[in-house]
This record gives sequence, C-alpha cells and structure tokens, in this order.
Amino acid sequence: MSVKNLYIASLEPNAGSLFVSMGIMELLKSRLGNIAFYKPIISEKNDNDIHFMIEHFALEQIEQSCFSYSLDALESLLSENRESEVIETIIEQYHVLEKVYDFVLIQGFDPSALSTILSHNFNHTIAKNLQSPYLFVVNAKAKSSEHLLHEIAMERLSLKNEHIDLLSIIVNRLDDDEHRCFERQTHEHSPPIFLIRELDELNTLSIAEVKRSLNADLIFGTQEDLERTIKQPKIAAMTIEHLITHFEEGDLIIVPGDRLDVILSVIYANRSSDFPSIAGILLTGGIIPPEPFLKLIRGISECNIAILSVTNDTYQSAILIDHIVPSFCPIHDRKIALSMGEFMRAVDSETITTLLQTSRTDIITPSMFQYGLYQRSHHNRKRIVLPESNDERILRAADMLLRREAVELILLGDPIAIVNQAGMLGLDLSKATIIDPSNSPLMQIYVEQFYRLRKHKGMSLHTAQDAMTHRTYFATMMVHNGDADGMVSGAIHTTQDTILPALQIIKTSLPITLVSSLLFMCMSNNVLVYADCAVNQDPNAEELAQIAIASALTAKQFGIEPRIAMLSYSTGDSGHGSDVDKVREATQIVKSLHPELLIEGPIQYDAAIDPDVARIKLPESPVAGCATIFIFPDLNTGNNTYKAVQRSSNAVAIGPILQGLKKPINDLSRGCSVADIVNTILITAIQTQSEEK
Repeated sequence: MSVKNLYIASLEPNAGSLFVSMGIMELLKSRLGNIAFYKPIISEKNDNDIHFMIEHFALEQIEQSCFSYSLDALESLLSENRESEVIETIIEQYHVLEKVYDFVLIQGFDPSALSTILSHNFNHTIAKNLQSPYLFVVNAKAKSSEHLLHEIAMERLSLKNEHIDLLSIIVNRLDDDEHRCFERQTHEHSPPIFLIRELDELNTLSIAEVKRSLNADLIFGTQEDLERTIKQPKIAAMTIEHLITHFEEGDLIIVPGDRLDVILSVIYANRSSDFPSIAGILLTGGIIPPEPFLKLIRGISECNIAILSVTNDTYQSAILIDHIVPSFCPIHDRKIALSMGEFMRAVDSETITTLLQTSRTDIITPSMFQYGLYQRSHHNRKRIVLPESNDERILRAADMLLRREAVELILLGDPIAIVNQAGMLGLDLSKATIIDPSNSPLMQIYVEQFYRLRKHKGMSLHTAQDAMTHRTYFATMMVHNGDADGMVSGAIHTTQDTILPALQIIKTSLPITLVSSLLFMCMSNNVLVYADCAVNQDPNAEELAQIAIASALTAKQFGIEPRIAMLSYSTGDSGHGSDVDKVREATQIVKSLHPELLIEGPIQYDAAIDPDVARIKLPESPVAGCATIFIFPDLNTGNNTYKAVQRSSNAVAIGPILQGLKKPINDLSRGCSVADIVNTILITAIQTQSEEK
C-alpha cells in the first residue's frame, strides 16, 4: 500500500469507531503482515478498544505502545497552551510504530468528551500532523437523511480547509427506512459513502462486559457463559414464588450474595424447559455463598450460567449496569462474526484498498518539520559550537538539546560562570564541552593560523591576536579546523559579527560565490522557503540567480521539493522596467546553469502560491500555484513580507539560515527565542550532515 496509516474518527460517541477499526484491520491483515493499532488519546487507563484489538487480532504490541495521553492529561496540557508539546509527543510515538510496522491503523477519540474549548477538531490536528488519510464515521441513529447529509457536508468542508485527504465516509447505525432513503441520495458519491445498518444485537451487553465494567469476580461459569447477552437486568427483591413468574429471556438477575434460595431457583429455572433462559446472576454486597453451597452448584450438570460477585450493593450495581455502553470483548465470537459480516457486506474492500494505494499528501506541519529536525540530527550527532554562552536563552536551548541527545555542544566562556548560571536556572549542561578561549591551548594555534590566512590582506599578527579574543572568531576557527562541525551565533552579536569571520576564514563554496540567507516558513499545512530576507540588500541578476540555486540546494537537504518562484510585481511578460527585467534575467541564468530545476519568473506572489490565480495567469506553468521556494527581488521586500506573513498567519519562521559557505555558520536574531535557537542549531547540524555527503 502507498500510505502507511489511516485515521478513523467520528464526531460523537457510540458512532462505531471500534466497529469500523475492526473491519479495516481485518481488511489490512489479509494484505499486510505487520500492523499496529494506535489510539493517541484514551478516555481511561484500561482502554477497551486497545485491549480488544491486541487480543482479537493477536497484534505484536503491548498496550502502553498504543496510546500517548489520557483524556484528563490532554485537557490539562491544552489548558496550559501546550498543544505543540502534545502533538510532538504523538508524532514521536507514531514514528516509533511506523519504523517497526508495515501499517499503523489510528483510531481517534470522541471530541465531545473533551471539555476544553478548542477552536478546531483535535482529531483533525492529529491526523494532519501524522499525514493520515481520514475515514469519517457518522452516527446515524435517530437522524434523518437531511441531518446526515448536512453533517457530512460540514465535515468534508472542515477537512478540505485543513488540507486533510478524506478517504471515505461510513454512515453507521442506519435503520432500514433511512438506509433506503439515504442510499438513493448518496449513489456515486465521491469520496465513497458506505452505509451500515443498525444491528440490535450489538447494542446488548454481555456478561463479560458487566464483569469487566464492574470489576466483578467470576464465582461460577465458563468463558462461553460470559459471552451470553443480556436483554435486561432484573433485581430479585421478591420471594421465590413471585419471582419465578417474572423470569424473562436474557435476564441478568441481581441479588444479594446471601439469598441462596434465589440463586438456586434461578439455576434450576434456567435448566427447565418450561422457563426462559437466564443470562446470568450478579451477587451483590461482596457476599460469597459458603463452600458447601458452591459445591452443590458445581454438581449440577449442564448448569450453563455465569455467577458474578461485586462489592457494591444491589441498587448501586443496577445503576452502574445501566450506564455501561455495549462494546466488544475478545470472547464475543458471535458479536464479532455478526459485525464483520455486516461490515464486509456494506463496505467494498477493493475500493478501500485502491483508495489507500492512491492516497497522497504533501502536508508538512510545523510540528512535523521540527520533529524531522530532531530525528535527523539525533541520527548522526554533530558538534556545534556556541560562542554566546553567557546568554540565558543559549543555555536553556543547550539544556533542551542535550537532554534529547540531538547534538553535541561546545560552549565558549568561563566554565565556572557557565556552570553556576546553569545551576541557578536549574539546567543540566554536564554533557556539554566548555572551553575558555583565553586559557585554551588552541588560542595561539588559531592566532597564527588566522594571521597566515589574512597576512596577504595586510593583517598584522597583533590584529590577528586581537580578533581571536572575540569568541565568534575563535568559534569560526574551530569550525574551519574541524574542532567543531558548525557554529551558531547572533543572540548577542550582530549579523556582521557572525558573517565577517565566516567570509574571512570559512569562505564560500564554489560555484556559489555569494553568502545569502533563507527562512523556513512553517505554515499550517506546508513549509515554504523565503530568500533572501536578511543579508543581501539589493542583489543584481547574477546574485539573484545564485540565491535561487543555493536555496534549491538547501531545500533539498531538508526534504522540500524545489519549485522556485522568482518574485516580482508582474507575472510573465506583463511588466517591464529595470526591476522586473532583473528578475527575468536571473530566471534565465538559473535555467541555463540548472535546466533540471523547476523555476518560474517573473511571477507575482499570488500566482506563485494560489492554484486558482495560477490557472488564470500562468496556466501551463509547473511552478505557478505550487511554488515551494520564493526568491524576493530585494531585502526590503523579503524582510517585510516574511514578517507580515509570520504575524498575520501565525506561521513559524525558522531562520535566517546562511547558505553558500563551505561549512555551516548560522546567524540568530538578537530577539530570538529559545525555540528559535534550538531550531537553528538543529538545522546547522543537518547542514553539516549534508556537507559530508
């Protein structure tokens, strides 16, 4: 199959998400060997759905691997505005399963159970971040076809706006009349809608469900006896002569454990051909009949009845039973067979299989992108030097990265001061290497080396010594000599303080002769590349071409397919003048040097990103409407545009990231957050990995 997961969810309780999960799992098991079940959010510690799926389908999982959060824990985190943390954990748990299994079947939770007020369906958020096609399950019980069509239309619109691939819709629990009516209205619908009738037997409790829900002990009976279904619970409060006249088929008799007369009467009534069949007996009050009495029962042949015992009193037990929602247990062979038969009758398995094979998604959420950064950097850890270790934000970022073992870090500064500050902040930097440049044996080596590198430019040894007292120069020399793999600076220093040492020592990587920058703009559904928004003020055509080529190479390093839009105030041949001519010339330079790159220019931003506008302005362009790299004609346009997009759309802007240097050196904004620093360090580590290749 093309995709490796599927998300099944509904909008309300008792829609049949487990029922549908069972059917899809049965379908998958016939085609794939190794499948995992994942329910990111569970309502209670011992989730019945997880237990059932593992037991019935003999999945090679432990229950702890099947979920990430309880509903209570989720609500607590969401109330503290920690949604991104929740999503990151869910992504991480999913990828653990994805590495081991051929396919991960994901079951959502009932969003109506979430008391925290959200502006969106959290199942959608999870599905989008896991790049999952979506199967929507509708609860049709007691709803008209008009109501159902409206509900489906609203959910389809919501999923479309979230850019989630709606694989199929299953309308469950239809009565016969609505089934016939609805079938006529949904014929040849896309995506396909499958209709499943209400099965009354699936709404009945079994003795096993009562045992599990009430945490009851089995005093007498077999596993087969536990499978019997209950039509109604009945409290035995009468004397025997009156009680036996009220016995009905499928009764669960609720009686105190010391009413031995009632227990014996029920057992014999159950054996009598003149009385209806009793489903079971529930003994209350924590009273267990004496051993001689139990011995008497065990001696009765073909008793065929389960006797349970609970500590609750009779009326408490009856109320608790009334609140149990019928579900599936692994021993429910009849229920399972009935449900699977109905599912296979109603749902075309070949259609579902084809949809899974053809389903595709280009969604990359900010959480997914950041998770990928952690994963790639952890896989091949690099040494990143941080010259600004006296900044609290740097130390906090270092603590986070070291805890996750994403990179190896070198901090420059006074070791005692750094350790003391970390202690006051409650940070653990024990795994970092701390170097004091003023006391390092590397200092003199770097001074002499820097002098040799720059003496042809008129640099004196004294000037080289003075330069090396600046930590950015010392850190850059570490990268140059392979004592560190990359450097991140700029939280305190200016961009010039970061770039100048790099240009003097590291130099550019031919054929690129220009250092430029880009930003990863993490939108809600994808990641775009903006360049150059930080370094080159007014690049000429040749420089614009180099920025575009360098940006394409960087985008590839991070799994983004390059589709380059050379931005201007006009599209195609509609505009003239020096500004647009510069962009047109730059586009032609890129095409001549790299004909394999998809590039369009000049092009306006709306035509580059909006497919509807692209169909009007440049209908034949392979870039228009789907650009991933946006090259701005000057720094003024680029810097203002990225900030406008960032603030108006809540995009996450990662960068600026420097490109064009032989080895990774990256600059931070002096207003950067801890998260910005973490992301920049991770990206620097990944750039180093790519340089090796």
